[in-house]
Amino acid sequence: MKTFQTSREISASPGQVFDAISEPDRLARWWGPDGFSNTFKLFEFEAGGRWSFIMHGPDGTDYANESEFVEIIGNEKVVIRHLSQPHFTLTIQLIDSKTGTVVDWNQEFDSEEVANIVAPVVIPSNEQNLDRLTKEVCGS
Repeated sequence: MKTFQTSREISASPGQVFDAISEPDRLARWWGPDGFSNTFKLFEFEAGGRWSFIMHGPDGTDYANESEFVEIIGNEKVVIRHLSQPHFTLTIQLIDSKTGTVVDWNQEFDSEEVANIVAPVVIPSNEQNLDRLTKEVCGS
Protein backbone atom coordinates (compact mmCIF):
# COMPACT_ATOMS: atom_id res chain seq x y z
CA MET A 1 0.00 0.00 0.00
CA LYS A 2 1.04 3.58 -0.57
CA THR A 3 -0.56 6.77 0.75
CA PHE A 4 -0.58 10.26 -0.72
CA GLN A 5 -1.26 12.85 1.97
CA THR A 6 -1.97 16.55 1.75
CA SER A 7 -3.77 19.07 3.88
CA ARG A 8 -5.23 22.52 3.59
CA GLU A 9 -6.50 25.07 6.07
CA ILE A 10 -9.81 26.60 5.01
CA SER A 11 -11.26 29.72 6.63
CA ALA A 12 -14.60 28.11 7.45
CA SER A 13 -16.06 25.92 10.17
CA PRO A 14 -15.86 22.11 9.96
CA GLY A 15 -19.65 22.14 9.46
CA GLN A 16 -19.37 24.42 6.43
CA VAL A 17 -16.69 22.21 4.88
CA PHE A 18 -18.66 19.05 5.68
CA ASP A 19 -21.72 20.53 3.95
CA ALA A 20 -19.70 20.96 0.74
CA ILE A 21 -18.86 17.24 0.91
CA SER A 22 -22.25 15.88 1.99
CA GLU A 23 -24.48 17.90 -0.37
CA PRO A 24 -24.35 16.23 -3.80
CA ASP A 25 -24.95 19.39 -5.86
CA ARG A 26 -22.07 21.11 -4.11
CA LEU A 27 -19.77 18.09 -4.22
CA ALA A 28 -20.37 17.74 -7.96
CA ARG A 29 -19.14 21.32 -8.47
CA TRP A 30 -15.73 20.84 -6.88
CA TRP A 31 -14.88 17.12 -7.05
CA GLY A 32 -11.93 16.31 -9.28
CA PRO A 33 -9.04 18.21 -10.79
CA ASP A 34 -9.28 21.50 -12.66
CA GLY A 35 -11.45 21.38 -15.77
CA PHE A 36 -13.47 18.33 -14.69
CA SER A 37 -17.23 18.21 -14.12
CA ASN A 38 -19.39 15.44 -12.67
CA THR A 39 -22.69 13.71 -13.23
CA PHE A 40 -23.90 11.80 -10.19
CA LYS A 41 -26.05 8.73 -10.86
CA LEU A 42 -26.35 7.55 -7.24
CA PHE A 43 -25.33 9.33 -4.03
CA GLU A 44 -26.20 7.53 -0.79
CA PHE A 45 -24.34 9.59 1.80
CA GLU A 46 -24.32 7.13 4.70
CA ALA A 47 -21.98 4.41 5.92
CA GLY A 48 -22.30 1.55 3.43
CA GLY A 49 -23.95 3.84 0.87
CA ARG A 50 -22.96 3.80 -2.79
CA TRP A 51 -21.70 6.66 -4.92
CA SER A 52 -21.85 6.17 -8.67
CA PHE A 53 -20.79 9.02 -10.93
CA ILE A 54 -19.10 10.02 -14.15
CA MET A 55 -16.24 12.49 -14.21
CA HIS A 56 -16.14 14.44 -17.46
CA GLY A 57 -12.61 15.43 -18.43
CA PRO A 58 -11.81 18.73 -20.13
CA ASP A 59 -10.90 16.79 -23.30
CA GLY A 60 -14.37 15.18 -23.43
CA THR A 61 -13.30 11.83 -21.96
CA ASP A 62 -15.76 10.31 -19.48
CA TYR A 63 -14.50 8.37 -16.46
CA ALA A 64 -16.99 6.07 -14.72
CA ASN A 65 -16.50 5.84 -10.95
CA GLU A 66 -18.01 3.51 -8.37
CA SER A 67 -17.38 4.15 -4.69
CA GLU A 68 -18.73 3.28 -1.27
CA PHE A 69 -18.96 5.49 1.79
CA VAL A 70 -17.21 3.42 4.46
CA GLU A 71 -17.44 5.80 7.42
CA ILE A 72 -19.08 9.16 7.99
CA ILE A 73 -18.78 11.21 11.17
CA GLY A 74 -20.66 14.49 10.80
CA ASN A 75 -18.41 17.57 10.59
CA GLU A 76 -15.34 15.38 11.27
CA LYS A 77 -14.59 12.57 8.84
CA VAL A 78 -15.56 10.89 5.57
CA VAL A 79 -13.98 7.64 4.36
CA ILE A 80 -14.59 6.64 0.74
CA ARG A 81 -13.60 3.32 -0.85
CA HIS A 82 -13.01 3.63 -4.60
CA LEU A 83 -14.34 0.38 -6.07
CA SER A 84 -13.32 1.12 -9.67
CA GLN A 85 -9.74 0.83 -10.82
CA PRO A 86 -7.42 2.00 -9.41
CA HIS A 87 -8.47 0.79 -5.96
CA PHE A 88 -7.89 3.17 -3.08
CA THR A 89 -9.40 4.43 0.15
CA LEU A 90 -9.72 8.18 0.66
CA THR A 91 -9.95 9.49 4.21
CA ILE A 92 -10.95 13.13 4.61
CA GLN A 93 -10.65 14.48 8.14
CA LEU A 94 -11.90 17.90 9.21
CA ILE A 95 -9.94 19.30 12.14
CA ASP A 96 -11.19 22.42 13.91
CA SER A 97 -8.52 25.11 14.11
CA LYS A 98 -8.31 28.65 15.47
CA THR A 99 -8.76 30.12 11.99
CA GLY A 100 -11.11 27.57 10.43
CA THR A 101 -10.70 23.94 9.45
CA VAL A 102 -7.70 21.85 8.51
CA VAL A 103 -8.73 19.39 5.80
CA ASP A 104 -6.50 16.32 6.02
CA TRP A 105 -6.66 14.32 2.76
CA ASN A 106 -5.19 10.79 2.76
CA GLN A 107 -5.47 8.63 -0.36
CA GLU A 108 -4.22 5.09 0.27
CA PHE A 109 -3.76 2.90 -2.80
CA ASP A 110 -4.00 -0.89 -2.49
CA SER A 111 -1.05 -1.37 -4.84
CA GLU A 112 2.21 0.49 -4.39
CA GLU A 113 3.05 -0.27 -8.04
CA VAL A 114 -0.16 1.36 -9.27
CA ALA A 115 0.32 4.28 -6.88
CA ASN A 116 3.77 4.94 -8.32
CA ILE A 117 2.37 4.92 -11.86
CA VAL A 118 -0.48 7.35 -11.09
CA ALA A 119 1.52 9.60 -8.72
CA PRO A 120 2.34 12.24 -11.38
CA VAL A 121 -1.41 12.76 -11.91
CA VAL A 122 -2.74 12.09 -8.40
CA ILE A 123 -0.46 14.42 -6.45
CA PRO A 124 -1.33 17.63 -8.35
CA SER A 125 -4.96 16.51 -8.76
CA ASN A 126 -5.39 16.22 -4.99
CA GLU A 127 -4.09 19.78 -4.59
CA GLN A 128 -6.53 20.95 -7.27
CA ASN A 129 -9.35 19.14 -5.46
CA LEU A 130 -8.56 21.09 -2.31
CA ASP A 131 -8.30 24.34 -4.30
CA ARG A 132 -11.76 23.69 -5.71
CA LEU A 133 -13.16 22.72 -2.30
CA THR A 134 -11.80 25.96 -0.84
CA LYS A 135 -13.47 27.98 -3.61
CA GLU A 136 -16.75 26.14 -3.05
CA VAL A 137 -16.70 26.82 0.68
CA CYS A 138 -15.22 30.32 0.73
CA GLY A 139 -16.40 31.62 -2.64
CA SER A 140 -12.95 32.75 -3.73
